[in-house]
Amino acid sequence: MTLFAKTIVFIKSFNSARISGELGIATAEYAVTTVAACGFAGVLYKLLGSESIAQLIGDLLRRALSTFLL
Repeated sequence: MTLFAKTIVFIKSFNSARISGELGIATAEYAVTTVAACGFAGVLYKLLGSESIAQLIGDLLRRALSTFLL
């Protein structure tokens, strides 16, 4: 085997080892993002479920629509 062929084999094995070590990273990032999105959804659910926030949003929408329709 020539030096060039040995170099190519080494580079290919090095790249495949480097890539295989990072295979689970994207999955972990998706998992963290999903957990963060669920937490944010829970906070929004609690906020929007409270009577004072619902009244505030209703008043805001009524005021916005009344100025829009005039």
